[in-house]
Amino acid sequence: MVLGVSEWVAIKMGYDVGHVRVAFIIFALLGFGILLYLILWLVKILKE
Repeated sequence: MVLGVSEWVAIKMGYDVGHVRVAFIIFALLGFGILLYLILWLVKILKE
């Protein structure tokens, strides 16, 4: 996705960016990944 959330989460948690992106895709297919992504985007914006 384009908001930089995957990279931000990967840096904060110490994971590989590719793994985080795959996790978001899987969560999106399960139905709650997009909402989770938007919530994390808001947290990222408020932290800056």
